[in-house]
Amino acid sequence: MSTKKKALGRGLSALLSDNSSDDKLEVDIPVAIPTAVTVADVAVAAIPTSGITEIPIEEIEVNPFQPRTHFDQEALLELAESITVHGIIQPITVRRLADHQYQLISGERRFQASKLAGLKAIPAYIRSADDQQMLEMALIENIQRENLNAIEIALSYQRLISECNLKQEELGERVGKNRTTVTNYLRLLKLPPDIQIAVRDNKLSMGQARAIISVENPEEQLYIFKKTIDEELSVRKVEELVREVSEKSASKVSEDAPASASSPVSREISQLQSKLSSHFGTRVVVKSDGKKGEIKIPFLSVEDLNRLLDILRVRTE
Repeated sequence: MSTKKKALGRGLSALLSDNSSDDKLEVDIPVAIPTAVTVADVAVAAIPTSGITEIPIEEIEVNPFQPRTHFDQEALLELAESITVHGIIQPITVRRLADHQYQLISGERRFQASKLAGLKAIPAYIRSADDQQMLEMALIENIQRENLNAIEIALSYQRLISECNLKQEELGERVGKNRTTVTNYLRLLKLPPDIQIAVRDNKLSMGQARAIISVENPEEQLYIFKKTIDEELSVRKVEELVREVSEKSASKVSEDAPASASSPVSREISQLQSKLSSHFGTRVVVKSDGKKGEIKIPFLSVEDLNRLLDILRVRTE
């Protein structure tokens, strides 16, 4: 098995290398997931069916599930001017759908800029890939983009785990990260939506977000987040604020705790609440009389509710 994983790494590396590109690779991610494929199949899929081929632009279609629907028009025009002068430095990558019909795997910006530049044909690598192989290759390529923010990386990690059936250890091997790094990114998805948006928009750094994650209560998380933004706190200052809030919270819990809290049942309930709160990224309340009880999971918005439903794997459609 270890040998196969190494083969996969080489295949993906060969597919995704971008040593000579003058623009970022774009990612085209389909959502349909057919039956599982083997590691060997993916490695084989990374081998081009031919060398660089000139393909008429009119025969190429963009992937309808391209995750980035907005492209900076000014940047596209600049790239189009560069292509007019220098041509395409790095070919795009496509897969063949039928005779004279191709679909982009990577190179959306180069493709769009080439059309703006008036090119009739564009150099391309043709790859063999079914939908699941294309999904995995596109997601990994997406992660390797230099300008991805932490939330985009976390979402890509989550998709690789859920849609490609990868464990965190396997994911770490595929993307060249250790398990701790992968876990830290995934934990960002447990933060309240307002904080995730701030990370996505680069208003909050990964270090600041990681400090806030250590607080379980979402109301306290939002308090720390707003104070961080308003006062432009550094990572170290955020960590100090987190410690202060945590100490005050622990002191209040100790003062308000009933005398029966020391009983074995209360300790078990307390531990369960802590685990559930950590799992759902929000404060979960568990009540029980020893025989029956209830679990309350609050949500802050429709987006937060959808996040909880995703964790519970509940579909509303």
